[in-house]
Amino acid sequence: MSAESPGLSDRFHYWRRRFRMWRGTRPFWAGLLTMLGGVPIAYLPYAELTLGQLSLRMGTPTGAGSLIIGLLLITLGLTMWFQAIVRVFAGVAAILLALVSLPVSNLGGFLLGFLLAMFGGALSISWAPGKTAPEGSGQGARPAEDRTKAEPEQEPAGPVVQAGAPRPEPRAGGESAPADGTTLETNGGRHRAG
Repeated sequence: MSAESPGLSDRFHYWRRRFRMWRGTRPFWAGLLTMLGGVPIAYLPYAELTLGQLSLRMGTPTGAGSLIIGLLLITLGLTMWFQAIVRVFAGVAAILLALVSLPVSNLGGFLLGFLLAMFGGALSISWAPGKTAPEGSGQGARPAEDRTKAEPEQEPAGPVVQAGAPRPEPRAGGESAPADGTTLETNGGRHRAG
């Protein structure tokens, strides 16, 4: 390795920063909990546990319904990650599917899938995109693509009167003359001292 090439540690930190930026722009934990809630709901009705010579199958008459609910919850979790604009719809749908899984899928995957999907849906509904902190406020740096050059200051709409300075006297026609005796030129509604 040369001294100029980035090492494994630098690459790891780069990808970690990119992942953190990606995670911060979407309801990441809501999507993860919703997907994790879909797994036991879809899997447990088809699972067969063996305890020594005893095999235990937890099937339900509506096993296909459990599979559909679990797959829909996983899809909604992915939707929360990759289409954050529909996070409220996905959250409400995840909560409704979690409630439906109680009677359909062994108490919602033995309450584990039910609780994970409920929390994921609630987090998705309550999540809002963060506001970027202004530069120099100490609240963290904004990404490079969000930074802009300082915009030029806008000219004041009228003459600026400082505290303690004499006020300009009104002219005929409603316009006021500057206190220093200069004239005002009008150019498209803007006044400029000349």
